[in-house]
Amino acid sequence: MARGRFVAPAVVGIILEELLERDLACAPHVLAGLAVDLDAHAPTVREVVESLTPEQRHGHRPLPSPLPLVPSIARRFDTVELESRDRQLLLALSVSLEDDLEPLLAFDGRSASEVAAAPVGDRLRVHAGRVRFVDARLSIWIRATSSAATTAVVHERLSTVFRARGDQVRANWHHARASLEGDPAAAPELIDIAGQLSDAGHPERALLLAREASDHATASDRDDARLVAGTSALAAGFVSEASAWLNALYSETPDPRRSRGLGALLVAQTLAQGAVPEIDPSSLRPETDDPEDWRHWTRASALVAVMCAERGDRRGMRVWLDALREGAARTGAERELRDPAIALSWLIAGERDVDEVAGSGPVSGGMLSALRAALHGDIDRARRLLAKDDSAIGSAPDPLVPGYEHSPIIQAYRRVVDVLLLAWRGDIGLARERLIQAALVLPVALPFAGLGVVLARRLDLAVLGELGPFSLSLTAALPNGARIDVLVDRGIQSLLAGAFHDAAATVRLWAELGSPRTAMSVPALDELALTVEARPMTVGSIEPPEIALAQRLRVRIATAGDARWRSERDAVTEAARTLASPFTRARVETMLGTQHAIHDDHAAARVHLHRAERLFEVSGATAWARSIRDRIDRLDAREGSIVPAADPLSACRAAWSLALTARELEVAMLAVGGSPNRDIAEMLNVSVRTVEVHLGRIFTKFDVRSRVELTVLAHRTDHHL
Repeated sequence: MARGRFVAPAVVGIILEELLERDLACAPHVLAGLAVDLDAHAPTVREVVESLTPEQRHGHRPLPSPLPLVPSIARRFDTVELESRDRQLLLALSVSLEDDLEPLLAFDGRSASEVAAAPVGDRLRVHAGRVRFVDARLSIWIRATSSAATTAVVHERLSTVFRARGDQVRANWHHARASLEGDPAAAPELIDIAGQLSDAGHPERALLLAREASDHATASDRDDARLVAGTSALAAGFVSEASAWLNALYSETPDPRRSRGLGALLVAQTLAQGAVPEIDPSSLRPETDDPEDWRHWTRASALVAVMCAERGDRRGMRVWLDALREGAARTGAERELRDPAIALSWLIAGERDVDEVAGSGPVSGGMLSALRAALHGDIDRARRLLAKDDSAIGSAPDPLVPGYEHSPIIQAYRRVVDVLLLAWRGDIGLARERLIQAALVLPVALPFAGLGVVLARRLDLAVLGELGPFSLSLTAALPNGARIDVLVDRGIQSLLAGAFHDAAATVRLWAELGSPRTAMSVPALDELALTVEARPMTVGSIEPPEIALAQRLRVRIATAGDARWRSERDAVTEAARTLASPFTRARVETMLGTQHAIHDDHAAARVHLHRAERLFEVSGATAWARSIRDRIDRLDAREGSIVPAADPLSACRAAWSLALTARELEVAMLAVGGSPNRDIAEMLNVSVRTVEVHLGRIFTKFDVRSRVELTVLAHRTDHHL
């Protein structure tokens, strides 16, 4: 791999877009790594991506090592001629675990200045004791065009160099790679080193060594290699790879290693399949009295309970929490594991009143404390608590995820939470930037049942007004069983474009399908989430107090008819001033402006809409700001509906559909069109009495007393929307 290099997000975005057009969606962090390894040469990247499996493209399995010699690389170097010594130096660099200059000079026998003066010097870049290829693609060509025997010789020479330098890790690695046949003696040391690397937060390197160990190991050593390979793969986010290694461990004869890998296996299967496996925890209960076996089973129960909570499965969560309680009682892990895991599970499931307990480490300590602080309304404190464990130096171990504290999978969880906190605070533009930065290096599609993907889509809509290449690529990287509420995205996109009728129809369909949503409230999810009775959804969801307050204010605005509007507008306006999030307040101001316009108070409407526009701009939600500017322009020009009306009162129909049932809407529109009750009854094939009942409910919802007032309201609504 071409280490120490970086590819700009804009470049990655362009290549992602090209791949999406070819139906070759690639997870951003996978593509960013390929772009580094392939010098960001788009044709080469495309050829390599075409050779990958979907699981490799989505980041669920590691990339092949070395990468394939695709035609563009072969053409790039087909005229290159190298002396044997120079070729071996380049091959040594390409197979090395690190890019240290000194070991390579010891391997080659020349000084740095002599190498620089030689023909091979033009192909290397040396800086601060590091060395890398000028063109990263040369590494692939060198390895692909070198014989197995030559490569083995280079590995053995490197092993000698590192052994002389006292670097046993790399010495053993290269010695194992030099073996053209299995070398069982090399396996134990490689397994031990792999375990250390995984614990230190280098799971990809650990997986590389564990796979090598598995190729050489026999009997029990092979099971140890499988365990380390599986847990390392999970730590790196390679969930399908992890599931395969750990399944192999469990498919054979009973072994103590099985209990050690139980939690990792269940988590890997959940993340790979998108759903928690249908397993009775009692069927996995240890058959021995070994405390270690019980500790592993207890931890596995805690992890699966959290996985269930992420997916809104409260029944499954309770079952696994019961198993956690049983195991904690036997192992004495009540305070360090049971209490934080139960609190985290219930908090994610949407319960605010969880016990004020916290564990240690980045998940059961920092992340739990941060989410709890956010629910109490202190977002800045939540972010500080989350950041406390970012440093690998001196950070506490986490009893829920021991050995994974600094792994990419846990970093992905923490980054997604940080982006969510920024979005809750109203920093929409910054949240999107941070999520893109995280997506370049981490598997952000995995945490919280796809929360990172939902955030990416919502933030794209708020900033761009459409889904961009990063959010679309992350969507494709979701496991097959994962489900996100794409209907809400479509509704928001339609609303921003002024297509109210399509937005309302989409939201109605979403509501009919059960209003699927993430466990954690995502900004703009509730913008269209009024039920047909115009009441907020009651599904458990965690969110800061002001997010809930803003939703209540929007409901009050939407349900305030003519009789109540005068009293409601002042109270809502005053309450809106307490909202600290510019994005959250701007959405309330938008509704206030629209209602003022409907009530023919154009001056007040402009005040609220201008305020909303400025607040959206401050938050970085430029697409929302553009949408408000369009409304202001149309209000000034008195051009009527935001959307050219395909039929009379189309904007009114769309707006009223958020407050009326489908049948009430039809009755209302026929009534304002002048049809008498008997004609409406015949057209809808119902009784006159039913029409009268519907009209009574409509009058109540809109605070009007007659058809005349309803008709006036309809035309006023249509004119100002």
